[in-house]
Amino acid sequence: MSSVATWPSQAETWLDARGKGAWIAAMVLGFIVFWPIGLALLAYMIWSKRMFNGNCAIAKSNHGTMARHRFKSSGNAAFDAYKAETLRRLEDEQDAFESFLQRLREAKDKAEFDQFMDERARSARNAGDEEGEAPATA
Repeated sequence: MSSVATWPSQAETWLDARGKGAWIAAMVLGFIVFWPIGLALLAYMIWSKRMFNGNCAIAKSNHGTMARHRFKSSGNAAFDAYKAETLRRLEDEQDAFESFLQRLREAKDKAEFDQFMDERARSARNAGDEEGEAPATA
């Protein structure tokens, strides 16, 4: 009974290890064999965001590696303190970089919006000038 319950997770792990191409191949084969299988795989790929992020295997292995190294003690207190301080510093740098990117995006959005508003005002002035130049009929 437990082997029946685990085969979907084993299949998912196997496909993740081979990347996005394996998921797409499985979906295409599912459509060829029986279209609801392909449709179900497509829905699962979209729902689990496998369709839109990078290689599944790389993302999962990097996350697992970081979590394992962060909490595993080496047995040497000085090294563990150094590792904790380095990780904290790197997280602070990552947070600072992410906030920099956010400010950069906001500045770009503001510049684009200001450009749009300037063009809109310019076209409104030009339309007003053209109406003012029309000969008056009296």
